[in-house]
Amino acid sequence: MKSNMKPIMTLRHISKRFGATQALDDVSLDIYPGEVQALIGENGAGKSTLIKIMTGIYQPDGGEMRLDGRVIRVRNSQEAQGYGIAAIYQEPMVFPDLNVAENIFISHRNFGPIVRWKQMYRRAEAILGQLDVRLDVRQPARGLTLAAQQVVEIAKAISLDARVLIMDEPTASLSAHEVHQLFQLVDRLRNKGVAILFIGHRLEEVFEIADRITVLRDGKHIATHLSHEVTTEQVIREMVGREVHEFFSKTSAQWGEVALEVKGLSKEGVFADIHFEVRRGEVLGFAGLVGSRRTDVGLALFGIEPADRGRIILEGRELQIRSPKQALEAGIAYMSEDRRQLGLVLPMSIATNITLPTLKRYLNGLGLVRRQKEKSVAEKFRERLSIRAPSVETPVAQLSGGNQQKVMLAKWLNAGPKVLILDEPTRGIDVGAKAEVHQLVDELAEQGLAIIVISSDLPEVLSMSDRVLVMREGRQMGIFHRDQATQEIIMTAAMGQPQTVLEGDHE
Repeated sequence: MKSNMKPIMTLRHISKRFGATQALDDVSLDIYPGEVQALIGENGAGKSTLIKIMTGIYQPDGGEMRLDGRVIRVRNSQEAQGYGIAAIYQEPMVFPDLNVAENIFISHRNFGPIVRWKQMYRRAEAILGQLDVRLDVRQPARGLTLAAQQVVEIAKAISLDARVLIMDEPTASLSAHEVHQLFQLVDRLRNKGVAILFIGHRLEEVFEIADRITVLRDGKHIATHLSHEVTTEQVIREMVGREVHEFFSKTSAQWGEVALEVKGLSKEGVFADIHFEVRRGEVLGFAGLVGSRRTDVGLALFGIEPADRGRIILEGRELQIRSPKQALEAGIAYMSEDRRQLGLVLPMSIATNITLPTLKRYLNGLGLVRRQKEKSVAEKFRERLSIRAPSVETPVAQLSGGNQQKVMLAKWLNAGPKVLILDEPTRGIDVGAKAEVHQLVDELAEQGLAIIVISSDLPEVLSMSDRVLVMREGRQMGIFHRDQATQEIIMTAAMGQPQTVLEGDHE
């Protein structure tokens, strides 16, 4: 950023309250053209509220916004587009039955009652050409990858002459290669003079792409730094209000008897010959690159996508798991990586979500839910897991990502499992909430629960696990004890170089 450059957009003294919660408190921000500014903070810090005010979804209680020095009031998303303010979210908002070109121009009103298809396709191809992206503009969006859908969203913003582009967690569900491609697009937009506000939780990505980093905490603006003048440790300290060394440190739990034993588990065309055991009090990590089929093993153990062959033995008893109901009744619980689609019913309350898998326990003789019993159980989990919410009657949709994750964990803990499978347990949550989830998992292991953690975050796997099982393209490459497992060893195995498997892993 040049020292004499003027901001394209300024926010001054923005405040917003929801009931008793002060979501934003006197926040000021400058956004410059041709610059990527990262906006970071814990879940609940006010990031989402701020971008919803910028895009007209919410109206501020106080403060003002200026564009090119002129005060503006953005009352809805159409007005935001008119001002050249566009947003791209973690889950792209494309219409699956429309093709690429139709999605790019869906917000335009200048085509008239008759669509000039050839002209639209040419313009769509020209915009994608600016991004150096090759996509068939006639292809239905339904068949696009998540990364390609995000390209369509970026192309849509360019078609609307976006001058301020907000990117909200755009990398959360992308592979490393797809993130690299996305960052190349961001660089092209930056070079064209677009101002980019980048919201992210992966700090290594933030430092890679951002020119400046702004930290919010508890609805307040804490600091703004040039990215090359600040350390990761400093911004974490500013985000959470405590030192980095206060974060998770795994305890050495005493392992008990074998809780789950898996022998030769296979599913045609997906994974083959998976074999491991996990003991009471142990955390077994599953690591591997994108496409390693780690999640597919978890889905098979929980009966969502049952295996074709192999043995599953729980506490000495062999099981035939063909459905989640059978898995849950046997004592296996699975927390999905997708809390919004598969993990929670967002419009329902915290209490209802926690008791949903075990609803029969809360019915009276007439088949009606005993609400007081349900609330009592939910209150215990709310206190135990430090779920931050006004009450257990609060709809889960109103919670931050970290608290939603805790509700999902409470739901499965309430089922009383013997084996708990956690698939990407900290995806999409901030560093403070991540530390809390790590601590909870550690405490559950100390209490004797057998835990499997599936994660694409290698430092997380290494910090949480007693042993690490590495997969590549559906095959098991090795199992490593905590004192052996380094990032180099795990990555070498994940990339196809078999490592020495510990004695007892093949039985």
